[in-house]
Amino acid sequence: MEVLLRLFGLLVLLLVGTGLRSTGLLSRRRTARLNTVAYYGALPALVFTATYDQDIAALLTPGLFVGVVGVLGSTAALAWLLNSHRGTPARRSVATVQSYHSNLGYLGLPLVAATFDAEVTAIASVVLGIGSLTQVPITVLVLVSATGADTQLRSQLLELGKNPVLIALVAGIVVGSLGIAIPAPAVAVLDVLAGLALPLALVCVGATLQVDAAFDWRSTGSVIGLKLVVMPAIAWAAFSALDVDPAAFTASIIMLGTPTAVSTYVFASELGGDSEFASVNVFATTVASLASLFVLIRLVS
Repeated sequence: MEVLLRLFGLLVLLLVGTGLRSTGLLSRRRTARLNTVAYYGALPALVFTATYDQDIAALLTPGLFVGVVGVLGSTAALAWLLNSHRGTPARRSVATVQSYHSNLGYLGLPLVAATFDAEVTAIASVVLGIGSLTQVPITVLVLVSATGADTQLRSQLLELGKNPVLIALVAGIVVGSLGIAIPAPAVAVLDVLAGLALPLALVCVGATLQVDAAFDWRSTGSVIGLKLVVMPAIAWAAFSALDVDPAAFTASIIMLGTPTAVSTYVFASELGGDSEFASVNVFATTVASLASLFVLIRLVS
């Protein structure tokens, strides 16, 4: 019941963001400002507070690394095969990307932090780092190879290196590994800021969700099925075979079971993908994930 109420709260926050946008209270400029607070403040604070008192050797295990990279890579390959002859290059590249590119930062990590203990949250932060460094290059390569967009992978990777969430992860791991003491007042401030991560992120996601085109039920249904059913099933099988500890198993399953990232809409717009189709899929997977995440959380709990 508690999990159901928590996920219902996520839906409410998403709808609040959508409602504020539709009434004009959250204009593009205001949404961008709110997103800046979440992206440069609350989310990095959450990542840092989850890792600054942890030992990197206990967090980043070979099984965790192999599992996250393997699940993302195998799901991407499966999606590529299934979509290789469907629609235009712009549409099938988006369908492929959105079948594996997970919302690890704005939904996954805050949800884990709000639902599970500190150990699971710390490992989820590491999954966020591994996942981001894996799925972004794959996404850029898929879109560029399919659409022929003029871009440089190096520039995209340099931008990824400036990601404040990843910087906070590295900082937290360094501090934790070296045993550096953080003053209690600073930790208290960071804890307050970290507590804002989930509501801020969800309102921002809700404010950006929109359906600009009619649903293509077959194509969008395929994306939903791969992202929310097949990918978690692959993750479950992979991490069971790798025999990781229960905290790593829980963090990985929930993180990789999150819906399609909002950033895939941005990538599609910039790299020649079908942006309207991408917008529909982000909306559909986010709404459908409320049910699938409920099932996953109950299973791993």
